[in-house]
Amino acid sequence: MGKALNNNQMESTDPVFTLGVASRLSGVPEHSIRQYIDRGLIIPYIKSSNRHLFSQVDIFRLKFIQKKINEDGLNIAGIKAVLSLIPCWAIRKCKVRDRDCCDAFTDNAGPCWEASEKAPECRNMDCRECEVYRVIDTEGDVKSLLRKIVK
Repeated sequence: MGKALNNNQMESTDPVFTLGVASRLSGVPEHSIRQYIDRGLIIPYIKSSNRHLFSQVDIFRLKFIQKKINEDGLNIAGIKAVLSLIPCWAIRKCKVRDRDCCDAFTDNAGPCWEASEKAPECRNMDCRECEVYRVIDTEGDVKSLLRKIVK
């Protein structure tokens, strides 16, 4: 599968960790992880048995979420609002004419992976593999993250 950038390293998007292991590696309680899934902050791989599997990228996302809650005082709605500000159209290089019909561009209620209508560049893409979903940096703040994205 793909790789994701985090702290200037390449990290795996292979879904290999169970919920319990993801909880231990990230320091996030299992019930919180389930809540983050329900609220659209994490997109785990779902096996045919309906079990969730997580990747190293998901572990970084969980740490990012915990940092935003514990250190920055954000709640889940605040984190979701921050993630919705990531300019996916700039990262994915969407055509200007396609942006107006894309909910990720026109709606700021949630991150792009939750958009119901997407630009052609994203319609058939697995959001777990998308560079927008993988662009979490557990060390930096959101402005640093955005500066890195829009260089």
